[in-house]
Amino acid sequence: MRLLIVEDDPKFGAALHESLLGEGFSADWARCGSEVAPAMAACTYDCVLLDPDLPDLSGEETLRTIRAAAAEPSLIVITARRGVTDRIRLLDLGADDYLTKPVDLAEVAARVRAVTRRARAVRSTPPLRHGPLQLDLARRSVTWRDEPVPVTDKEFGLLEAFVRGGQRVHPRAALQAAIYDLGEEASSNTIEVYVHFLRRKFGPRLIRTVRGSGYQIAPEESLRD
Repeated sequence: MRLLIVEDDPKFGAALHESLLGEGFSADWARCGSEVAPAMAACTYDCVLLDPDLPDLSGEETLRTIRAAAAEPSLIVITARRGVTDRIRLLDLGADDYLTKPVDLAEVAARVRAVTRRARAVRSTPPLRHGPLQLDLARRSVTWRDEPVPVTDKEFGLLEAFVRGGQRVHPRAALQAAIYDLGEEASSNTIEVYVHFLRRKFGPRLIRTVRGSGYQIAPEESLRD
């Protein structure tokens, strides 16, 4: 398994690199964000370990570069940032996991194995379809009437919950649990906000409000015209 470490701290980067090599991984080390694109053009990585606090490019820019790669690797953020807002933003931009420094190096290796194992399982899963809506679980991408539509990670999670649920009516609390990790904070109107975003992207008919109960995806036949 080939990994890319993106870390500007020489002491921590060296320790992480040595630890991962000792765990049996093949690992390259980029010291700044500008080294990421050339590295990913030259190699196919199974997982990237990213410190978003880099001296040249922002972590968000670097994360987008990683996510734009043809063969999308799994992505673990390792950072000193402790704020919930930072964590939510980076997860929404496409991080698969998040570790806060200081970290246990053995745990990093275990997290790498876990996220890549999940990625392999997802890649073997066929796309989810609901009428003209298609969800690619491997790339976490969406097409609508055969056209790609950009969505955030939370929007994708909400669509996945609706499509997997068929014609079930989903209470707001259940939808919130489906898209937020344990311990993540969410405002009381979070689901309403995301439903509003999805209706703007896919049309007002896709998600129905069931008064007093929650939300429901529209039947497939009603979306075909």
